[in-house]
Amino acid sequence: MQRSAEIFWVFLRLGCIAFGGPVAHLGYYRRWFVDERQWLTDAAYAQLMALSHMLPGPSSSQTGFAIGLHRGGLAGGLAAWVGFTLPSAVIMIAFGVGTMAFAELGNAGWLQGLKLAAIAVVANALYGMARQLCPDRPRALIALGAAMGVSFMPGIAGQVSVIVAGGLVALLIMPPPSVNDVDGPAPLSPRIGIAALALFGIGVVLVGLPVLDIAPAWTALYRSGALVFGGGHVVLPLLESGLVNPGIIEGDRFLAGYGLAQAVPGPVFTFGGYLGTQALPDMPIWAGLLGVVTLFAPGLLLMAGLLPFWGHVSRYARAQQALLGINAAVVGLLAAVLWDPLLTGGIRQLSDAGIAGAALAALSLGRVPAYLVVAACAALAQLLTYLPSG
Repeated sequence: MQRSAEIFWVFLRLGCIAFGGPVAHLGYYRRWFVDERQWLTDAAYAQLMALSHMLPGPSSSQTGFAIGLHRGGLAGGLAAWVGFTLPSAVIMIAFGVGTMAFAELGNAGWLQGLKLAAIAVVANALYGMARQLCPDRPRALIALGAAMGVSFMPGIAGQVSVIVAGGLVALLIMPPPSVNDVDGPAPLSPRIGIAALALFGIGVVLVGLPVLDIAPAWTALYRSGALVFGGGHVVLPLLESGLVNPGIIEGDRFLAGYGLAQAVPGPVFTFGGYLGTQALPDMPIWAGLLGVVTLFAPGLLLMAGLLPFWGHVSRYARAQQALLGINAAVVGLLAAVLWDPLLTGGIRQLSDAGIAGAALAALSLGRVPAYLVVAACAALAQLLTYLPSG
């Protein structure tokens, strides 16, 4: 119990200052837990990162969860996740509750600013992911095909299809990557791993049953968490397809919450807390907490389920080969959602394009922190509403 409390407080402190997105989070982890506290070795940390990047879900949160598992078993993993997630989850749920006071958000200048900030953040993420995940012609073609595929076949079925197709195409046209024969840390017993995988599988089956049509928001959140490869930004098209297209959440409210999620410390997946408040406004706090847990659960269950067996699985080059194509496909998914609904729904006039372009330049060229860019976009767009039109 004492070790779990230590893990919680360390991760809580980190969750209050961890701005910058998943890549920055991984840098914080290495400095805090490998260099300073020596909770694990560089080799063990590299193995945890490798596994988190092979699994669907929020890679930085999964890595933090795995560090907690490595340090303190299952209780330590949960303590790490709760501590790191709590600050941003509180902010996102509070924002969701606050927006309930506004019956109509569509004409709010600050809301438009958040949407423009989201465009810049996603465009910047797309550029970085494309450079890293599509460095050669085969993977660039997979990404292009995925973007075209979801344009012709919108919805969750199309997104799942292009993700699977990306992995299959990679198996056919790409050479297997080299594999390091290194055993990763296994802080959990195989029995716990099997139980976690069983819970994950039960969840996947349940979200596909017609009986759960009465809870479409929660099925959409779990399904998105189970399918998202490539980090927090890639969850956007999955959530948009499952929550906005069916009319569960208004598009303006959806993009406003996503824009704010870029300005808070910690994981982007706490966006699920905001979405929960919007999906069930009669009990927003409980719905927000449920939204956070539901979106995170698949990725955490997979990490707990596969970590005991990672030393064996990591030796299979074909699995990593398929993952190369899957990652390229999610770049195409992100490109498609950048076009529609972000650009088509967010750019209404020339000034909008100017704000979004300046925000993108600040992020990519000026290296301005995302939270400052989001705040500036919201403030500038609100100021423009006070100027006389025409």
